[in-house]
Amino acid sequence: MNATRPEADLPTVLVLASGRGERFTASGGRTHKLQALLAGKPVLQHTLDAVIASGLPWHLEDAGHPGMGDSIAAAVRATPDAAGWLVLPADLPLVRSDTLRAVADALGPHAVVIPLYQGERGHPVGFSAVCRDQLLALEGNQGAAPVVLAQAAMNSVAVLELDDIGVVMDIDTLDDLARAEKLLAAR
Repeated sequence: MNATRPEADLPTVLVLASGRGERFTASGGRTHKLQALLAGKPVLQHTLDAVIASGLPWHLEDAGHPGMGDSIAAAVRATPDAAGWLVLPADLPLVRSDTLRAVADALGPHAVVIPLYQGERGHPVGFSAVCRDQLLALEGNQGAAPVVLAQAAMNSVAVLELDDIGVVMDIDTLDDLARAEKLLAAR
């Protein structure tokens, strides 16, 4: 816990679990990707374990919205008193709790924080409370890219290079699941 920031000032992690997981089943998966077992427990549980271990407030958005933008807007609506948000797709089971805290801490002076792993953009993307109205207006499949672009135009986006493959290692196919299993075993 960062002693200089009161708990009320911490952003809320929005765990987005509304997707249909069609690529996973198309690759041969027999269950929804979030329920697929990774090292003996569901993918979603790995993600939630990291979120819980971070100590940050969180919200699970799993109502089955039609697109990423709709999911983000619904999650922001469900957390009206949040000081900001970390948008975390639920299919990132290798993300570390210290990564979540690092993005939260970097968010303080910036409207948006984008984590990078070896130059590749990842999640969670952090948004401060100044982005609330823009996030609430999201809809469809595009996600929060328009918010990031608007904040970039105001020089209010920071990139945070992290040594955590978990920010880019999502589970979309059975091959992804097998790769995650190997990476998890190597930790």
